[in-house]
Amino acid sequence: MSDDGLDVLLIGIDAGCLPVFDRLAETDTIPTLERLNEDGAVGPLESQIPPWTPSAWPSMYSGVNPGKHGVFGFVSYDGYDWHVSSADHIDELTLWEILDEHGMSSVVVNAPVTHPPADIDGAIVPGFIGPEDPTCHPQGTLEEVRDELGEYRVYPNYSRGDTDYTEAEKMEEYRSLVRMRGEAFRYLADEHEPDFGFVQFQKTDTVFHEFGGDWEKIRTVYDETDRQVRKIIEEHDPDTVFVASDHGMGKYEGYEFRVNDYLDDEGFVEVTNGGKGMPSWNPIRNELREGKDVDSWEPGLIEKMASGAAKMGLTASRIRQALETVNLDEVAMRYAPEDVARTGNKQVDFPNSIAYLRSRTELGVRLNVEGREPEGIVPPDEYDDVRAEVIESLRSVTDPDGNPVFDEVAPREQYFDGKYTEDAVDIVTIPRNFDYFLSDQIRGEYFADPTETFNHKLDGIITAWGDGIDADADLSAAHLFDVAPTILSALGVPYNERMDGDVLPVVEDVGGHAYRSAETQDDRDSPEAAVENRLSDLGYLE
Repeated sequence: MSDDGLDVLLIGIDAGCLPVFDRLAETDTIPTLERLNEDGAVGPLESQIPPWTPSAWPSMYSGVNPGKHGVFGFVSYDGYDWHVSSADHIDELTLWEILDEHGMSSVVVNAPVTHPPADIDGAIVPGFIGPEDPTCHPQGTLEEVRDELGEYRVYPNYSRGDTDYTEAEKMEEYRSLVRMRGEAFRYLADEHEPDFGFVQFQKTDTVFHEFGGDWEKIRTVYDETDRQVRKIIEEHDPDTVFVASDHGMGKYEGYEFRVNDYLDDEGFVEVTNGGKGMPSWNPIRNELREGKDVDSWEPGLIEKMASGAAKMGLTASRIRQALETVNLDEVAMRYAPEDVARTGNKQVDFPNSIAYLRSRTELGVRLNVEGREPEGIVPPDEYDDVRAEVIESLRSVTDPDGNPVFDEVAPREQYFDGKYTEDAVDIVTIPRNFDYFLSDQIRGEYFADPTETFNHKLDGIITAWGDGIDADADLSAAHLFDVAPTILSALGVPYNERMDGDVLPVVEDVGGHAYRSAETQDDRDSPEAAVENRLSDLGYLE
């Protein structure tokens, strides 16, 4: 590795994938990313289950499955209640923590689920699903970045569906957020001169969720992303560059399948009116965007009133149906608080249900097990039989055209391994070709058009370019878990033996090491622990 510039740069493109890159290449939108792909090794990167941002990125930068690191989705659960996932829930060492133990520094900008940040040699500016004004490392970094750049935000200055902003203004906001990532990274890389750099671009995913298949808008976001990637490479001259995504993106050709409606008719779900609503990070996101450092969400007065009305039979959906008859439904949706629909509609009665879909992004069904859930009703000695019954039922589901909805319905042990497996869904449900949008909402019918026409696909992208890279290597079998051990090997650092991935054939495998567990992290502050860890890293201690 050279003394000048970055040794290794990881560029995170959320939802990046070969089909999207190929289409953008046709209009010369991503010349920098194209050059890396043409001169380096490139291939599909199979994501994990579930292939969603808050669980997949921690799996990528820790190299382990969610059963080991502990984050399965946007929210984590405390019984039937939920709170936003954070770095405190990631119980495994990250790339930058391992590098820190080897005396190597890192700058990490906008990586999801990194708030609160780790104490490392270098700098961390947390990204998605943290607060708008995140605690950064070192202390004062965010203020320093804002003083230098004039502005730095995690979230857009408008909420999705906001009609006060034109589409042109929204796209300018997208460009600004992408630019902020690149500028912040370049500034901090100048200040800290790190060995390893990681910058993540989130808007390459969000543009699909918000605007569907509007390729003009997609090109706008990728044009700015490519520009920022080019500037980083030009200014910081990395020896080796990796481009990786947490999952892919594509059009959903199938239906929306409302799992809880189906489980209700099958006798596994009980339904109630009113309450807090189905578990979701959406109301928490709104408060984070407003600058609040919140952990969970509780309904306000209006939401509680909507919940009370729903319990009396006056649900939000019934009110909207009535308004539709007099053409006032759009007015009501514009002025009514967004979360009224959460508390004012039918939802799963968790304590009285046998099995349910808690959140669509978990991609699975949870059983209400006695002794595990606060008011569990499935006896432990009946767990296997009940789970087998639910699996058999879901495997039989076909859409209105007679096609199977699921590629696989399987016990969680096929996908999760580790001490947090008990926190996972009990049954994993994988939609066929990822063409079906799974919904946790109760609407009284199983199938509808997908709520979002574009959504996550299983295959992302992996690119390796630069010094020490075998550009002819076959990356056709690359998996998300392989990214962390490969990057560590590229830096000449042993990977964590607990990692589930392998070193990709683009670099030489330097071998593994039995690192400390993440839960002993606080012990590093003592001089004795520091000496012991260093000796262990050097091979003097077993």
